[in-house]
Amino acid sequence: MAVSLKELRESLVEQLEAKDANVDCFLDLIDSYIFYTKKERAMQKDINKRGLFFKATSSAGKEYIKDNPSIKNAVMYNKQRLAILNQLGLTTENVEVDIDDEL
Repeated sequence: MAVSLKELRESLVEQLEAKDANVDCFLDLIDSYIFYTKKERAMQKDINKRGLFFKATSSAGKEYIKDNPSIKNAVMYNKQRLAILNQLGLTTENVEVDIDDEL
């Protein structure tokens, strides 16, 4: 099950706080990260619903199989999310974990 957007945002803010970097411009980047997460999840839902390909009708009225554009969009949104994490300096190598959270 995917983590909620609220939990995701809180986690990212905690990482910034641990770096003493929870300033407005970085918090704004987190909001952008959440925006792209919402978009990517919507694309994933569409892919699950319609699949990688779907039937479409041309302007001449002829049916054909079309690539689902949600695949390309999901990749694009994911790249934006990764770029934001990079800008925030958040990687698996420097994640801050609260020991109480581990218990």
